[in-house]
Amino acid sequence: MEDVLIRVEGRLGRITLNRPKALNALDHAMVRAIDAALVEWADDDGVRAVVVDGAGERGLCAGGDIRPIHDDARGGGTGTLAFWADEYRMNARIARFPKPYTALMDGVVMGGGVGVSAHGSVRVVTERTKLAMPEVGIGLVPDVGGTYLLSRAPGELGTYAALTGAVLDAADAVHCGLADLVVPAERLDALRRGEPAAEHAVPAGTSRLAAQRSWIDACFSVDTVEEVLRRLAEHGEDATAKEIRAKSPTSLKVTLAALRRAKALPDLESVLEQEYRVSAACLRGHDLAEGIRAQIIDKDRNPQWRPATLSAVDEELVAAHFAEPEIPFTLNGGGR
Repeated sequence: MEDVLIRVEGRLGRITLNRPKALNALDHAMVRAIDAALVEWADDDGVRAVVVDGAGERGLCAGGDIRPIHDDARGGGTGTLAFWADEYRMNARIARFPKPYTALMDGVVMGGGVGVSAHGSVRVVTERTKLAMPEVGIGLVPDVGGTYLLSRAPGELGTYAALTGAVLDAADAVHCGLADLVVPAERLDALRRGEPAAEHAVPAGTSRLAAQRSWIDACFSVDTVEEVLRRLAEHGEDATAKEIRAKSPTSLKVTLAALRRAKALPDLESVLEQEYRVSAACLRGHDLAEGIRAQIIDKDRNPQWRPATLSAVDEELVAAHFAEPEIPFTLNGGGR
């Protein structure tokens, strides 16, 4: 069985992530196949639009396949760097694709699933959407253009989502600029046939995050994680502080720095290049292998982060994540 189904139906290019047992997690071969299809279809007058969805009932995509990343992180391999380079080129290609690119963001949409969908021109969520960038929980930093998207969300909602790994529903996703339209899941087949999403859209409803904007902005508008936690304590948001304290201290500090830097960068391409540098540094650090171990290898949910506290993560360690990696990368350096 092919892990990604790529075909043309009439004048519609169809891409279906097809690993339902793995919640359609992306591997390197899938990324390369999707990218190749987009290259071909961009210049094919017989293809007028593209629709992307996921097989099964659980979601579009839970992210990248992280078991190989764990092996590379532990063994010093470089396969993950090649995977990320091709994935980020695919993300950029989606953003600049010259034809309508409709992503059906039904069910779980996390990490790499956001990358394959939220850069599209028509981003559709449903009542079942659960969208998140939870990378800080495994010792990584939001990537696939995630820091670009989150840094441009209203106020500090993106900072909140990045540091907590919070799950967003359809209304939150639309409000934060990660989606465009809400379509009931039962109507998605019409979109798979090429009908316009706008014809089936319903009101997005009230965003839970929007309703909490005042305290989120007050607590997350600062430039240190320690100050975020101090303000959360002042506002009585103990549950949010507890969520943050469970994450990798290094990932938290680097994520906040990456978001602030991303906001000042001019475009998605420059942010993706920054994210590659950060991801490469995470691959060589301690916490990524440890976070994946605790989450999916041993499943003890008890990562032993190193450094173990925010105070032990100094500015030099954070700055090192933005240095040029052992294998340099630019979006034009090998992209088609």
